[in-house]
Amino acid sequence: MPYLLDENRLVFPHPSRADEDGLLAIGGDLSVDRLMLAYENGIFPWYNEDSPILWYAPLERFVLRPSEMKVSKSLKQVIRSNRFKVSFDTDFKAVIETCADIPRKDQDGTWIVSDMQKAYLQLHEEGYAHSVEVWQDDNLVGGLYGVKIGHVFCGESMFSLVPNASKVALFHLAKNFGLELIDCQIPSDHLRKMGAEMISQHEYLSILDEQEILPYDFEGTL
Repeated sequence: MPYLLDENRLVFPHPSRADEDGLLAIGGDLSVDRLMLAYENGIFPWYNEDSPILWYAPLERFVLRPSEMKVSKSLKQVIRSNRFKVSFDTDFKAVIETCADIPRKDQDGTWIVSDMQKAYLQLHEEGYAHSVEVWQDDNLVGGLYGVKIGHVFCGESMFSLVPNASKVALFHLAKNFGLELIDCQIPSDHLRKMGAEMISQHEYLSILDEQEILPYDFEGTL
C-alpha cells in the first residue's frame, strides 16, 4: 500500500517498501528540499495531470556506467563529423519543454506536466538539475536533462528531432563529467546496445550512499 505523504513533513518511507511496480508514496509537494531528499534516496516523481503526485522507487534500475559505454562505429563517425554543436546548461527551459511536447510512441500525453517543469526549473536554478543541448545550424535538435547526485546522474528525459542527436547528448554526458553512473530509468533496446543494464535497488542505493551532493558542479570540457 503506497505511503500517504504529509506536506508538512519532509519524509519518505524506505525505498524497499515500494510495491512490485515501484510505487512508494502519494502526495507531498515538488519543493527543492523534497525533490532532493527523494533523489538522494533513489526516489523520483512520475505522474500525469489527472493524478496526485506519485513517487517511485523501482526494485531494479536501468543504468549505464560511463566507463563501460559502448559507442558504435556509426555514432563515432557522427561525433567526428562535427555536424552537431553540444552545450551544457545553456537552455534548460527549452530542453524540458521540448521533452514534454515531443510525441512519443505508445504514450498518450506527457508526464512532464506544468508543475513538474516549474519544479525542475527551480532545481536547475539551485544548481541540482542540468541539461545537455545538441544544436544543428543554431537549432536545438536534441538534448536531455536530469538531476546530479554527486557522481550519479539521474536522467529524466531526452529528445531527438534529427537522427542521433539524443545519442550525441548521452555520449557527451557520459564522457565529460566524471560520472560513475547514469540512471536511465526506462529500459530501451538502443540504450542496452550502448551498455545499459539492470541492477538491483540495493546496489543502486549503495552507490547513492557514497555520493557527496554539490550544486553548480556541472562543468565539462569538449
